[in-house]
Amino acid sequence: MPKATKKKSDHFEASMEELNALVERMENNSLSLEESLVCFEKGIALTKKCQEVLSVAEAKVKVFMAEDSTTDDQN
Repeated sequence: MPKATKKKSDHFEASMEELNALVERMENNSLSLEESLVCFEKGIALTKKCQEVLSVAEAKVKVFMAEDSTTDDQN
């Protein structure tokens, strides 16, 4: 696996873990309003990053599916 792809994958997994930890902290109800807002803001940023990675992956899957479809049509 290429190094750059692995890094993005690692980043995605780490972001998801961090996002889950933030949600758990917020659901614990032990944070102040300010701490909750900081966690919420960080969670929004992590969500956007994850969505970007997923969008790129989805685009690649569509390309692969289109290539597979044209290959099948040629056979």
